[in-house]
Amino acid sequence: MLLLSLLTSLALVGVDASPTIKLGNTKLVGLDITLLGVDFFGGIPFAEPPLGNLRLQPPVLKPIPDQGRLVTSLTLNASSFGPACLQTAVPVGTMSEDCLTINIYRPTGTPADAKLPVVDFNFSPHLAGRLTTYSGGFDSGLSTIFNGSGIVAQSVARGTPVVYVNFNYRLGPLGFPQGQEADNRGSLNLGIKDQLAALEWVTVFGESAGSVMTSILFLNSPIKTFARAAIFESGSQATVALFTPERREGNWETFVGGVASCASTEAFPWDPVIDGTGGLIPDLPSVLFSRGHFSRLPFMAGTNLDEGTLFTTHAINSSDEIVASITAMNTPSVSPATLECSVEKLLQLYPDIPELGSPFNTGNETFGLSSQYKRAAAMVGDLDFASQRRLWIETAANAGVPTWGYLFTQPQPNSSPAQGIFHGSEVTFVYGAPSDNSTSALNISRLMTDYWVSFATSLTPNDGLGIPRPEWAQFTPNNKAVIQLNGANLTMIPDDFRAEQIAFINSNPSIWHH
Repeated sequence: MLLLSLLTSLALVGVDASPTIKLGNTKLVGLDITLLGVDFFGGIPFAEPPLGNLRLQPPVLKPIPDQGRLVTSLTLNASSFGPACLQTAVPVGTMSEDCLTINIYRPTGTPADAKLPVVDFNFSPHLAGRLTTYSGGFDSGLSTIFNGSGIVAQSVARGTPVVYVNFNYRLGPLGFPQGQEADNRGSLNLGIKDQLAALEWVTVFGESAGSVMTSILFLNSPIKTFARAAIFESGSQATVALFTPERREGNWETFVGGVASCASTEAFPWDPVIDGTGGLIPDLPSVLFSRGHFSRLPFMAGTNLDEGTLFTTHAINSSDEIVASITAMNTPSVSPATLECSVEKLLQLYPDIPELGSPFNTGNETFGLSSQYKRAAAMVGDLDFASQRRLWIETAANAGVPTWGYLFTQPQPNSSPAQGIFHGSEVTFVYGAPSDNSTSALNISRLMTDYWVSFATSLTPNDGLGIPRPEWAQFTPNNKAVIQLNGANLTMIPDDFRAEQIAFINSNPSIWHH
């Protein structure tokens, strides 16, 4: 049913309480979210079930109904979400390998000839539409988490209606096989290929793993054929350091061997991998950037103030532990001497001084933890998030790509103080459901939704519609500035925080597998 390629033909064909649409010979019966003026259609398959001979293979698209391949009239109950893809920590009855489905939120009463953008959330769909790709470290996540009805409702209220779309993609070993066998069979990065299959003229946005996946599509895929722009929240191509598939051969052998405990000592055992010439990730992103091999689509990209806190153990209490964690990422392509020198320099640039650590702006407070925690969290946040966002946005701006950057600094009073403004804390604000009900939080949430919708519909966050808001200046070689997203201080700031530290990281990005 190749849903996204048919979004412009979502005709309202009935006046019943349940909205319906006709796609060729297939009738979809959805759900009327009356209070918001939004129609929902969920659990719509965009690819054949990845079972049997299609297991561990690239996705095979469903046939398009009006191409004559579906001759029987069908009615599909699309009033609820489809099952989640296989993962841990989700009830068994809510999961299935047959999980490649899309969900749509559209304004009620959308006519058949509407040409609305689609916003796709990875977590990213588009009526001006937007497709969303969910986060979850590549081994967890489900589209039901992201309710786009608030975004659609606000888009209608501001006079720029959008269709919001999100989808499921394969996870863990079924979505990101590792090892030589997967390489030989062309079965690498399947979850990203699922995402590519779900795309069609959309503004794509994603957070964390979803942002990483979408940014990877900007390296060496036909993304410009399917999307016209993207928004990246807290994730770049190498946020999880990139390696060849052979590096995790042991993880794959354990999985296929059927060992009861497939647990790995690695935090993220099922990640995207470098898949070589002709693949989605032919080389390290920094290498491709230097060659000009990246998409020229406009984008917005940003990070949160304290990205590293969620990925730093509270038990860390020594410099040796920090060094061990970094050197564990070494491969033969980086000489031991080079790595040792680089890590030593990194320790010098991030001294064991609590007031310089993350959570930032918390002075000498250590939250009952070793001071090394704040030191390590600052390193992780810059290595995995801030440095990569800065390298990418500068590279794109130097190539003339329209880009906008942000730093999310809205306080999180209902979360642990040791986490600060942590990774993922901005997501609920985009969806109109901030983590607290303070005036400041409600204000920045509404403004962020307006910036996001404005970009989806007009390719600039500054369309002048909706809630009055400060201009979000474009990031250019002559204006290296990002917007600070903070309800009490929404303003442009220079993109020069921790300039020396990030410049060092980006001076030789291959050391960090960027």
